[in-house]
Amino acid sequence: MSVTLAHKVTKQDLEKEIFDLKNLLEISKSLSSTLDYSILNDSILYTCLGALAVMKAAFFSKKSIDSTDFTLHRGFLGFEIDHNREYSLGERSPLIEYLNTHFRCHTLSELVHALPKNHEIEVLQAIEPSIIVPLRAKGTINGLLILGEKIDGSAFNERDMAYLLNLGSFAAIAMHNAFLFEMTTTDMMTKLKLKHVFLNSLQEKIQNWEEGRPIFSSIMLDIDHFKRLNDTFGHLAGDEVLKAVAKTLFENVRSMDLAARYGGEEFIVLLPEAGMLQAVEVAERVRQAIETNVVVFNSHRLSVTVSLGVAEFQPKRDLSSQPFIERVDQAMYRSKEAGRNRVTFSE
Repeated sequence: MSVTLAHKVTKQDLEKEIFDLKNLLEISKSLSSTLDYSILNDSILYTCLGALAVMKAAFFSKKSIDSTDFTLHRGFLGFEIDHNREYSLGERSPLIEYLNTHFRCHTLSELVHALPKNHEIEVLQAIEPSIIVPLRAKGTINGLLILGEKIDGSAFNERDMAYLLNLGSFAAIAMHNAFLFEMTTTDMMTKLKLKHVFLNSLQEKIQNWEEGRPIFSSIMLDIDHFKRLNDTFGHLAGDEVLKAVAKTLFENVRSMDLAARYGGEEFIVLLPEAGMLQAVEVAERVRQAIETNVVVFNSHRLSVTVSLGVAEFQPKRDLSSQPFIERVDQAMYRSKEAGRNRVTFSE
């Protein structure tokens, strides 16, 4: 009788393990299907909520390629967070190093005991998670997953911990791949997309456009008197101006727009579902924002302006990306010829 019962329990355990492995395989496929970092972040959170039946989920990740801190992703679910506080953990902090050398899931109390009076532990204590899961790929911690209690109130058992660690590994690999993709598509100085990313997106828009679909537009801008600025204040000042203009550009286009560094001091934006009027409004907003933003370099306060050109896609004229870019480029140069610091649109 006892042998039969033991056999049944073992069979149930195996069936559960097979189910977990199949589930992890599907999760791995899902997480690997996107290289968009923001979409991936949300996918990880919702996957954990569903797979573990927990009430709260959040994670710490890097905001950008060159970040040295892990910051609490603002898409957290369930936790009570002080929105006026920045929750961050140093990439080389004692906590991260401890989690890398003691690679497993930890309860908050275990970490408090292991690292007493540690600043990063205090950050976690302010959130009050039940479980902390290190997300590691290729021997490097890429983030931390933190979970609240289970919906049914039961404690996390060893099987849960093993499942979470495996899930965390898949998530870490997906995050690592997303970072690699980001590095190959991003201009490291300005943090905008590279020229080839813009050209590929534009060509795809043109090839897939059909009658009745929303029109799209583009903005090209060039920093006025950039060579003179470089010659007067030096290339380091020029670099700061490039960064400031790129940041202002990114902050003043729409979330759906693709902003890229086109080359040197030239930038270009692809605006999906935007006709000429809306594109000109965006361009004017960008122009005004750059004009009012003073760039501080050492003791110098540098005023910067840009000349912008705008073109709306015209299917009968723009049979490929080349004539379309030529039109937006010509519009930009007409802005320069007319005195700079203005927006000109292509007829």
